[in-house]
Amino acid sequence: MPAPFSLRVVTQDRTVFSGQVTSLVAPGVEGYLGVMAHHAPMLTGLAPGELHFVITEGDTKVYAISGGFLQVAGNEAVVLVDSAESPEEIDIERARQAVARAEQRLHAPPTGTDVDRARAALMRALNRLRVAERYRH
Repeated sequence: MPAPFSLRVVTQDRTVFSGQVTSLVAPGVEGYLGVMAHHAPMLTGLAPGELHFVITEGDTKVYAISGGFLQVAGNEAVVLVDSAESPEEIDIERARQAVARAEQRLHAPPTGTDVDRARAALMRALNRLRVAERYRH
């Protein structure tokens, strides 16, 4: 069994997870990256995507994250994100509505629409929907 390391997943509102894990896969701004015990120290930005980690009991946990930062140092990883939701926490209908609103803003943008912001909202909503549909039990 791989060696464990400490992981904390934190938003400004709550600690989503704190415990021992054997691996972590995170959506870095330049692509997905993996972390295992005794990883070299690093600090990197995270993009919206799926955060996967295996707890020491062997179960895999998945969260839809909206972006943030990952810091690895001293056999500990800290994921600081704007939001993190498990598949069960995601309201699928609300996510679908958010996708529709963002697509509408992009296809027929009213005057003054921030297209980059609308595109980012679409990416976050699609990520939430994908995680809920793929991993909900």
